Amino acid sequence: MATTTARDIMTGGAQCVQAHESAFDAARKLTELQVGALPICGENNRLVGVITDRDIVVRVLGKGLAPAEVETGTLAQGEAVTIGADDGVDEIFATMTQHKVRRLPVIDGTDLVGMVALADAARALDTPDAGRLVAALSTD
Repeated sequence: MATTTARDIMTGGAQCVQAHESAFDAARKLTELQVGALPICGENNRLVGVITDRDIVVRVLGKGLAPAEVETGTLAQGEAVTIGADDGVDEIFATMTQHKVRRLPVIDGTDLVGMVALADAARALDTPDAGRLVAALSTD
């Protein structure tokens, strides 16, 4: 039996919000695409991070900042956590658990090819592993 990979379970065609675009632009794009997270791309479309709907609420609105004036690139924290398109579900599980993230950009070489979410990984894991993944990500 072949190993299930990120490529098998990801949502393809991930769209970036550019680092120079505003949090307001990101919120609009999140709404249009009906997703909870977007990769942030900088120069040459290089991945610099991920912005979530929660980031906009907590780090922009919650601090009284104007979403139209906050660039998404300033919300990227450290190096972007990614998964390779051909990495298996066990690697996805380990990466999500280690970095306490619920969504991972999927890259093939240096190209962004999709996003894999907690729900995608949980569906691909055996039931006990799925429970461990959810538990690991639900703790502080």
